Amino acid sequence: MPVADPESIVGGDSHQYRFTILTDGILRYEWAPDSQFEDRASVFAINRYLPVPHFRVVHKNGILEIITKRFHLTYDEQAFSPSSLSVGIKGSFSEHSSVWRYGEEHENLGGTARTLDGADGRIPLGPGIVSKKGYTAIDDTSSMMFGWDGFVETRRPGAGRVDGYLFAYGHDYAEAVKGLYAISGNQPLLPRWALGNWWSRYYAYSDKEYLALMDRFEEEKIPFSVAVLDMDWHLVNDRKVQASGKTGWTGYSWNKDLFPDPAHFLSELHQRNLKVTLNDHPADGVQAYEDLYPAMARALSHSTEHNDPIHFDITDRNFLNAFMDVLHRPLEAQGVDFWWIDWQQGSHSRTLGIDPLWVLNHFHFQDNRLHHQRPLTFSRYAGPGSHRYPVGFSGDTIVTWDSLAFQPEFTATASNIGYGWWSHDIGGHINGGKDDELGTRWVQLGCFSPILRLHSSLSQWTRKEPWTYAPEAEKAMTKFLRLRHRLLPYLYTMNVRSAMEGTPLVRPMYWAYPERKEAYEVPNQYLFGSELIVSAITAPQDSKLRLAKTKGWLPTGRYVDIFTGAVYDGDRRLWISRKLENYPVFAKEGSIIPLDAATEPGNGGENPDNIEILIVVGIDGAFELLEDDGSGSSAAEVNWVRTPIKYSQGDGRVTIGPSTGAVLEGSHREWTLRFLALGEIDEIHVLVHSNERDVKPEKVKNGVVVHVGTILPHTQATISLGLNPKLSHNNVQTFIGPILADAQIQFGLKEDIWQIVVSNAPNSLKISNLLALELDENLRDVVLEYILAD
Repeated sequence: MPVADPESIVGGDSHQYRFTILTDGILRYEWAPDSQFEDRASVFAINRYLPVPHFRVVHKNGILEIITKRFHLTYDEQAFSPSSLSVGIKGSFSEHSSVWRYGEEHENLGGTARTLDGADGRIPLGPGIVSKKGYTAIDDTSSMMFGWDGFVETRRPGAGRVDGYLFAYGHDYAEAVKGLYAISGNQPLLPRWALGNWWSRYYAYSDKEYLALMDRFEEEKIPFSVAVLDMDWHLVNDRKVQASGKTGWTGYSWNKDLFPDPAHFLSELHQRNLKVTLNDHPADGVQAYEDLYPAMARALSHSTEHNDPIHFDITDRNFLNAFMDVLHRPLEAQGVDFWWIDWQQGSHSRTLGIDPLWVLNHFHFQDNRLHHQRPLTFSRYAGPGSHRYPVGFSGDTIVTWDSLAFQPEFTATASNIGYGWWSHDIGGHINGGKDDELGTRWVQLGCFSPILRLHSSLSQWTRKEPWTYAPEAEKAMTKFLRLRHRLLPYLYTMNVRSAMEGTPLVRPMYWAYPERKEAYEVPNQYLFGSELIVSAITAPQDSKLRLAKTKGWLPTGRYVDIFTGAVYDGDRRLWISRKLENYPVFAKEGSIIPLDAATEPGNGGENPDNIEILIVVGIDGAFELLEDDGSGSSAAEVNWVRTPIKYSQGDGRVTIGPSTGAVLEGSHREWTLRFLALGEIDEIHVLVHSNERDVKPEKVKNGVVVHVGTILPHTQATISLGLNPKLSHNNVQTFIGPILADAQIQFGLKEDIWQIVVSNAPNSLKISNLLALELDENLRDVVLEYILAD
């Protein structure tokens, strides 16, 4: 409900000011010269009817004070100015005190941007709602409104109006974003298939070419869940288009030379367990050559006498209805699952104050909700509140290292404005040049991003199929594209938490460690779900060492690299170096990460037949695996299958199940546990439904694997390692030896380093001797990384 509880309001009525205490950390402040205040929903604030927090109001000597647990407002009841209106934030967040003053510029940790089109590296970001100062404000004065009938409207006329929201949560960044969701709406629950791999390319495929490509991916055991068709699905260079004087950028008629039977083609994609989206650049409206022009003309009472085009006007209700019902519905009936809304024409429409991108996003999402269990659209960010319409399309990415280097930070920082589901052009879209290493590092980042969507331009040279790269890159790309689908049990659970608990998948490090200076110094390192830390590699490798490195920071605790099994002590900065086949992803003690046990998952991203769990011993841990059958349009409507997985450090025991919820009778799956970097243990005992099973632990590169076997949903399994098991200590030689063997350096220098590494000297002497060798910086850093790791 957009109208706030009257008990939360101070002022209003005949006053020119109105304050609404929405939560103990969110204050809405309004100024209306005519005392006419705004109660309609804005695109930012759709729900102001919240439980009234405890607050006090004090009037004294012409000064109004409002006091909550988190802030203390002082106001002289005059026109808003830095002198008349200020709010003190309770807590110590700066050298002296944290005071917000109306109208003053203030520090902000950033939110996100409308697009990365044309960006080759860092770009300015719009505001988020978190700040190291403990406060920040969102100016909602100019945003468009939703009328009482649900259609878009403009603001009240008249100069001098103010409508803003102050967020005063100190360093409780996660709680601030939950407050944002309370007034702006939660992120919706994504369909499971949206979290798998997407194939996209700006290229004029024929139906046979596209299906042959999908079949080649299946032969290569590279899974996908979404098939994207860029604009060449419709008429572009046809003579009818050229005769119209248009570019063909907008279109709604299938190119029958490429797709003679569209319905059959879409059916074939569905049979391959792929969802389908079509690109739509709607700005040029509907031309007379379009198949659906007569039907649109009838719907809009548009004269066809002169074959005049039907202009795009999304602010017109009749056009909007025809746009959905006449243009889109027949294509959806053929098999289109959702739309890629590729709006590039700015924020102006025929109605002053109405941004067409907002209208497109909102009504596409609502329309998709009418026809699909889990609504989805694919479009650009329109401003604060856009998180209600996932998935975000970040625009045409330039193929450079600088472009890659900004994406991890850009993605994580977007969570500061609640925008958790960005999709980037993985591998880059335009310009740049062939670089196998860059392409591979981008796919690895994509694997640990909200959405993994490969994309490239129509050039024959900018392809993203892994087999078009050198063997080393192909192998690594394939590995991480498969891993993305293996991660779906983890990703989908995080998707549910995002929708129900207000915790985005990707978050900056400072969300969890706001008082640590180091957390603000690693913009390309981020939290990935509840269990993982990713330190992105965004720079090319040292050609002599064949290693790329990144600067990271590990908080207090002990961590394991999930790929190599290397153990790291935390509470320190460090340089992290990796070969092309690996990527720095860390799991802390007590982490539990469920995966699809299939090493070569299939298309579609369905619930897996079998599960593998990564576990890091050291402290207690718990994870609730969430699954469903796809029914229900929102998280609150789903009857979840909940499978608890717990680890108890004291007795070294893992328990799995029993599952609850909509469990299908007779369903069963195989379970495997992988204990990362597990130290020496005597034996492992497995009990399933009180029956002991004989298991043979298998030592592997990154830990110990235990095949538990079938666990029925209603039963519980217990895996016992013995009392207080420990993480292993790194065998430094096993990590440094291969690095030296592969390094393109003098043999004598290799031997000098090796003798230092294998010596029994304390680490202080090893470091001293290594420094005396005056090694190249990158070589020195990688050797020290493993000597000092744990």
